[in-house]
Amino acid sequence: MNHHPHAILAPARSARRARRKSVVLLTLCLGVLVAQVDTSVVNLAMQPIGSAFGASVTQLQWVLDAYNLVYATLLLTGGLVADLYGRRLAFQLGAAVLLIASLGCAFAPSVDFLIAGRAVAGLGSALLLPASLAIVRVVFTDQAERRRALGVWASCNGLAFVIGPTLGGFCIAWFGWPSVFLLVVPLALAAFVLATMIVPESSDPADRHEDFPGQILGAIVLGGLVYVGIAGLGGDGASLLALLLSAIAFPLFLLVEDRAQASALVPLDLFQNRSFCGAIVATASMTFGVYGVIFLVPLVWQSSGFLFPQTAGLALVPCALAFFLIAPRSGHMAQHVGVRVMTAGGTAVIACGLLVLAATQGGRPFMVAQIGLVLAGIGMGLNTGPLMSVAVDAVSAARSGTASALINVARMTGAALGVAFLGTAFAMWHGGAEGLRTAMLIGAAVQFGGAMVAWVTIW
Repeated sequence: MNHHPHAILAPARSARRARRKSVVLLTLCLGVLVAQVDTSVVNLAMQPIGSAFGASVTQLQWVLDAYNLVYATLLLTGGLVADLYGRRLAFQLGAAVLLIASLGCAFAPSVDFLIAGRAVAGLGSALLLPASLAIVRVVFTDQAERRRALGVWASCNGLAFVIGPTLGGFCIAWFGWPSVFLLVVPLALAAFVLATMIVPESSDPADRHEDFPGQILGAIVLGGLVYVGIAGLGGDGASLLALLLSAIAFPLFLLVEDRAQASALVPLDLFQNRSFCGAIVATASMTFGVYGVIFLVPLVWQSSGFLFPQTAGLALVPCALAFFLIAPRSGHMAQHVGVRVMTAGGTAVIACGLLVLAATQGGRPFMVAQIGLVLAGIGMGLNTGPLMSVAVDAVSAARSGTASALINVARMTGAALGVAFLGTAFAMWHGGAEGLRTAMLIGAAVQFGGAMVAWVTIW
């Protein structure tokens, strides 16, 4: 019997393509880990950094927040760079910048130098994260395959929150605070080298340009909002000025983008897509509640003397583990029950977790608080991948960088506002058990609102 040579070679070629795609996905996941591990470990190092440099509370706050502010401000620019000049190039630049910034932070001679290093790391993440999500959209052309890939991509956020607090706590104890920044270096180097070897380059510059007015106005809007989220509406006037600048810049940004039409930084016709708008709202509501939890629950545990910083970090691991284990399966589950059920249902499960936390006495009994935290992790595992999938499916591959940047803007804005508003609610109700209960009830209400929006808009 004669076999046609093409019939013999086809399965081998198909297997090679599948292996190559797996390595591409591994590379992109390393990129996510670099950005998220960097975020999750720094919280643990605050006390030793403060002691080493004699830093004020405000300076320590900016060690955390310089990263978030620069990252949020430049996300739209990062997405545009990926679409215009190359998604692999943006990913590689992001990984290289994060590597250099992490080395700078580890060997920082002063707290101001450390803050500057964190700001540069924010620039790296603003390039790397939208590019990694956009590459998923371009490489995984089949929708079902893409959903599975996005589930794995999303699970790396959970893995980062397992690796970060666990390894970070031990690194600080054994090697001192600089080691938390050195953790990122081998990951960033591996992501850079693998991207060079295996990730295909893609860009779509046709009918588009840099749109500098849009970039500047967009950066003012996002930077102002995140600054207010970080600093609160305190009495120094800077927050009110940032809010005012955001409010003035926003209508100007819409005007500039409307006039730019097809070449706009953010094409406004994207927001005529109901599913895309639903994904943006649900994503922002999710991070609003979840980041409020991650901020407040360990704070209450530590301030009441119930847990030490290292054990408080470890106490969040079951939540992150639930996220990590469920997210890779979310794409497969979405094929069976539908994206609408996954996104709305997952967000509602997070709300139930927050209600359980509201029923505790300042995060005690510990096991009841763990049930609430694990429910939040399960909800994130169910909805994060499908929400990302809705956002990137809503646009052509040519706009994948922009769509990826916008869904990350929603994540960051929700997180900043969640920490700000839930932190304020916590303080207004005098902290402790009563403050936590109030914040968790508000967070749960926002989650249920996000779930309703997802149910109505996502099909």
